[in-house]
Amino acid sequence: MSVTKTLYGTMPDGREVHLFTIENNNGLQAGIITYGATLAFLNCPDKNGVNGDVIMGFDTLEGHLACDCYCGRTVGQYCNRIANGKFTLGKEEISVDKNENGVTCLHGGGAYSSDVWKAIIADDDAVEFSRFSPDGEAGFPGNVNVTVTYSLNDHNELEIDYKAVSDSLTVINMTNHAYFNLAGADSGDILSHILKLNCSAFTPTDDKSIPTGEIKSVSGTAFDFTEEKPIGRDIALDDVQLTQCRGYDHNFCIDGWDGKLRTFATVYEPVSGRTLEAMTDLPGVQLYCGNFLDGTFTGKNGKKIEKHNGFCLETQFYPDTPNQPSFPKCVYKAGSAYESTTIYKFGVKKD
Repeated sequence: MSVTKTLYGTMPDGREVHLFTIENNNGLQAGIITYGATLAFLNCPDKNGVNGDVIMGFDTLEGHLACDCYCGRTVGQYCNRIANGKFTLGKEEISVDKNENGVTCLHGGGAYSSDVWKAIIADDDAVEFSRFSPDGEAGFPGNVNVTVTYSLNDHNELEIDYKAVSDSLTVINMTNHAYFNLAGADSGDILSHILKLNCSAFTPTDDKSIPTGEIKSVSGTAFDFTEEKPIGRDIALDDVQLTQCRGYDHNFCIDGWDGKLRTFATVYEPVSGRTLEAMTDLPGVQLYCGNFLDGTFTGKNGKKIEKHNGFCLETQFYPDTPNQPSFPKCVYKAGSAYESTTIYKFGVKKD
């Protein structure tokens, strides 16, 4: 196991951005940059033993800075959406940034994702990233100290551990926004990937991608991934839940959630043979399939990033939880730690 640190680039204001590369004894490599505590690449072998990068994104810091699609970034203080940029906390109405069309708060206003984090090599297999979020950043209450630790083991498991502590009552909900493509970061769409989700319900949304409050069974719908099927099989069906989002961009409710680590998804890409098993201790996962990517950005190896070029499995509390009484709560008192773990395990299935 080893961790190396190199200069990745320089911000417009002169701050240096560093790349930390963790490599295990199997040759699998994970690269994380201090800008956005971003998972920038992940090289893992295919069925022929050839390493390839499975994280959609960019070759340079300039690419990351130009993009607004959160590729690989750490997201907080509240990932996903909050309706109308408002919620009640205790007896106080909180107003947060409406950074999505002037209507919703998306990914906490982007403050966590666009900062340069501090970083230390925590062990020969781990890097710890940290930042301080001052009271009122993007409108969220509390001075919050945050750490995100990436570690890689010889089971080819990339573990992401989150911890945040506030000095006052607040909401905390963090995730990583990596876009995966197991065929390779620049290989085209992900519609033939075979996905299984241990999720028998999802949360339908309105035309602003805000949950309606309903927790709906996936049975008999395009959202049923309880048995393996290609991601693209039902993605274009005439279902308002799909048409208004141009595909899957929904929270799925993880079966049996009890706060303990459990497998919630498996993915298989038939050409490369690569597999992904995803685990978390959180109650939900956002399946997003890059529905709004349109070739505006140039990604790795000079390839345009197009619709459905990657899929996200963003572990989370449900979207708009502060405004939804029936959803699992993510309110934390002063001094009470938010802690969560997500693991992505990579492997191969040979013919």
